[in-house]
Order: sequence, then structure tokens, then C-alpha cells
Amino acid sequence: MCRKEYDHNVPKYSIVVPFHNEEENVTALYDRLKAVMETVGETFELVFVDDGSRDRTYRLLEEIAAVDSRVLVIKLRRNFGQTSALAAGFDHSQGEFVLAMDGDLQHDPNEIPGFLAKLEEGYDVVSGWRSQRGDNFILRRIPSRCANWLMAALSGVNIHDFGTTFKAYRREVIQNIPLYGEMHRFIPALASWYGASICEIPISNPAREYGHSHYGISRTFRVFFDLLTIRFLLKYMTRPLHFFGSIGALGVLTGTGLAFWMLVLKLITGQHVMLLHGPILILASVLILAGVQMIGIGLLGELQVRHFHTASHRAPYAVERILRLRSEESLLQ
Repeated sequence: MCRKEYDHNVPKYSIVVPFHNEEENVTALYDRLKAVMETVGETFELVFVDDGSRDRTYRLLEEIAAVDSRVLVIKLRRNFGQTSALAAGFDHSQGEFVLAMDGDLQHDPNEIPGFLAKLEEGYDVVSGWRSQRGDNFILRRIPSRCANWLMAALSGVNIHDFGTTFKAYRREVIQNIPLYGEMHRFIPALASWYGASICEIPISNPAREYGHSHYGISRTFRVFFDLLTIRFLLKYMTRPLHFFGSIGALGVLTGTGLAFWMLVLKLITGQHVMLLHGPILILASVLILAGVQMIGIGLLGELQVRHFHTASHRAPYAVERILRLRSEESLLQ
């Protein structure tokens, strides 16, 4: 994967944080992030995305952006979900390195230098690993372990924790990955498809101090279907006809074989095929028809792949407002 020269006109690090009804945590997280990033010694920006909050979250973000030019606030028109909020933050960030984290204070900003150090070592993706979790054992930890095991097995990426948002990326990696649905948790798997180098570091997982969790057992089912999507994408992203065509060809061949056998039986024995073997004849017809349809779906998939590589990407979110205080240097130019 190619590297790009660092542009001194843009911040080196971008910290992307989506918020949804987190008024109790906004100011505290900002203070902690600012304190940590100022000790890093490099230019940075804080990209805060309000994902359709109904409380005072956006008002507090406005107040922060009004006094700090390093803060960019993006207000989405409604609640699009965490993946879309992250996509908005990634699209509007400028840093060479991009770090994402949750806005509920369950990700400790003091661990950010560890992520940045791994990026400086040359890794393309650095993923957090909640090795010691304090979540509910039945509702959160067991489903999470099962999902992570399946993700690792199906994607071939050997990391322990796909679910956490606390990850860091090189810009050239994250900008090549389309995000929608619940796909943010599969970024390491998608990045591996592009040949990215991936590592993980242990992170703490303190209990939420304020507000209510937005995660529930229902999300496990949505993640399962997204997992099937990822498995399909990783193996057949650029060749859908290989998947649908194989199934279609098998159906056509099986149906044709049954039909030919009944034709031979008719010619040799003179039996009334429809009367004696009606269900088999119907099955053969269905297999042939379904096989042709599957091949057609595969061809349509190939057309979509061609369209994907020639058309511009459509954002999975709608921005209502973007706020950033202009710095004194930019006002003097």
C-alpha cells in the first residue's frame, strides 16, 4: 500500500468521535482529549459528529467549537447510526492518521498515544482489544465472544475484538473502505482485503459513568447478517458471477440431467412420464429455471461491480451543519 508525503498544512492526527445523546459526557471527553493530544506534540483536530441527538449534546458541541479552532463539529440531520456517523467524521477529517473512539467515556483518551505509536511503527490499522471487560456477561460478553470468533474465522483476520470503535488508521486505508450498515466493526477485515497490516493493543473498558448504553441484544442479529455480507464481500467482491454462477450452473446441470433421464426413460419404456414421474419433472424444470436466474443474478452483479469501480461513492448520511472556528492564522491570510 502506497504511502503519501505528510502535508504540513493539515493536522497530523484526526480524532473522530460520534455522539448520540451524550450530554453528560461531551465536555469531560473534550477536556481529556485536548489534554492528551496537547502532550503528543503534533498538530491535531477533534472531529465531533452529532448523530441526531435529542438532548443538549449538539448545543454543548457548538460551545466547544466556538472557542477551539481545532474542533470540527458535524451535525447530521437525523440519527443515521454509528457507522454512518463515523463515515461522516472520516470524510470530513484531514489528518494523516485517523483515530476513532466512542463518546461515552468508556474509551480512555490516555491510551491514544499507544495507538499512535503503533501507527508510527508502520501498521496501517491498530485495533483496540477489550481484554478485561466489565459488561453484562450474558447480554454483552457471550454474544461478543461468539461474534468475534466468527468474524476472525470467516475473515481470516486474527484479532480478538472486532466490536470496539477504538481503532486507529492511516488515511489511505480508511478512505478506501465504504461504510454502511454496521460495517465499522468489520473495517479490519475489509482493510485486510486491500493488503493492510493490522495489529491490536489491549485497552481498558471502564463502566459507563453517565447516560444509558445504546447497545442491546438486538444488535447481535444485525451484526450476524452483516457478517454474512462481509464473508461474501471478502471472497466475491469483484467476482459475484463465481458465486451465483456456480450455484446456477449446478442447478441447470442437475435439472438437465433429470430431464434427460426421463426422456431416455420415455423413449425406451414408453412410460407416461408426467403421470408416473410428475414431481421429478417439475423439480427438473424448477432447477433449470432457478439455475438460469442465478446465472442472470451473477451477471447483474458483475455489472454492479463495474459500476462500483467507475461511479462516485454516495455518502450514507446527510449533513445539516458543519462548524469550525477559524484560527487567527487563517484570518490573517
